[in-house]
Amino acid sequence: MLSNETSDSTYNELRLEPFGPIGIISHTANEEFVNMVNNVLYEKRLARYNNNSNPFVTNPGYLRTNYIFDAELVRFSTGEGKFQLAESTRGHDIYIITDVLSYNQKTPLSGNDHRLSPDDHYRDLLRIISTCAGKARRINVIMPFMYEGIQMHRTSNLDESLDCAAALRQLYSLGVSNVVVFDPHDTRIDNATPLLGIEKPKSAYKIISTIISKFGSIKLKPESSMVVSPDETGIGRAEFYASMLNIPLGVFYRDRDYVNFQYEQPPVKEYKFIGTDVSGKDVLLIDDMIKTGNTMLTTASILKEKGARDIYYIAPFGMFTNGFDEFDKAYEDGLIKAVVCTNLIYRPQELLDKPWYVDVNMTPYVARIIDALNVDESVSKLINSTSRIREFLDQIRFDEFIEDVIY
Repeated sequence: MLSNETSDSTYNELRLEPFGPIGIISHTANEEFVNMVNNVLYEKRLARYNNNSNPFVTNPGYLRTNYIFDAELVRFSTGEGKFQLAESTRGHDIYIITDVLSYNQKTPLSGNDHRLSPDDHYRDLLRIISTCAGKARRINVIMPFMYEGIQMHRTSNLDESLDCAAALRQLYSLGVSNVVVFDPHDTRIDNATPLLGIEKPKSAYKIISTIISKFGSIKLKPESSMVVSPDETGIGRAEFYASMLNIPLGVFYRDRDYVNFQYEQPPVKEYKFIGTDVSGKDVLLIDDMIKTGNTMLTTASILKEKGARDIYYIAPFGMFTNGFDEFDKAYEDGLIKAVVCTNLIYRPQELLDKPWYVDVNMTPYVARIIDALNVDESVSKLINSTSRIREFLDQIRFDEFIEDVIY
């Protein structure tokens, strides 16, 4: 069976000259994630060094056991802060890995504890960039969840801020060369800054391979499974999964009350399902993020009433802003088989210990992207995981065919 990890053999060998020595800066609560990325990157480059497969492996700074810079975010009692580095970034190709959603960070503010918000984390990111600007050879930002990515266009007749576009333009104005965003809420975010390099990799390959590895009972065949989008706005994401897996697609349409509303989003009168019969089928419910999870749990309940077998709730980013009680109950009642999210954002230990939660490790993917960007290699094959997904599924289906023939 094909490996779940992203290997160098899948792509062209990295024979291009590095843009500069890699320097990684960890931000906020993602130090463990950054350490894992660093270790994978070191192992990849060590193997390349031992095989002498790249003429630039002897370049200064190419192979180091630790690419992470010694850095610190300092907070004052006023709530203000500063960023400081213990070593110079001069001449380095800097990669700042940030998680704007980490909510476990606190700082003293006028005698009270202040929990850092995405706005605070973004302000800290700007501090880091300004510290490196003028010295680093290039600055890259890896921001798995795009800051203000939900507020990327105006949705009403009222005046609204365009926070996502403003953030991207600010990053560009400060000298950032590349921004890596995973599974953005809207893929058109790069229209805000045409000259800024924005890479938008999908986590689908790692999610699919993890599900298959963990749940041997699921059979991704047209007659036994299907993909469902919980609302009409996520059809594109669900369609990607359905086309890759070659299984049917279903969609929930939210019938809203447009008569009795003024300024807020119209309330949902009814969830209407559009698709083939789900009776006896495993269902992959696909979304880009879990906030409260109410929509997904509502649609899962409807699918269960229609006779669905096991329901897998899939989203790259699991925030669970209302806690875990409703998910615990849904699991106990047999409403959901599993909730599958990635480790691209902060997850509390309480979530990791849940029997219904499956954590998808994305660190090899992030390390491979850094490795490729460092030599200005085309990352189109990395970003577009279509070929890898198809190769993986072809191998799975071949193994199942052989097993059927033998037994």
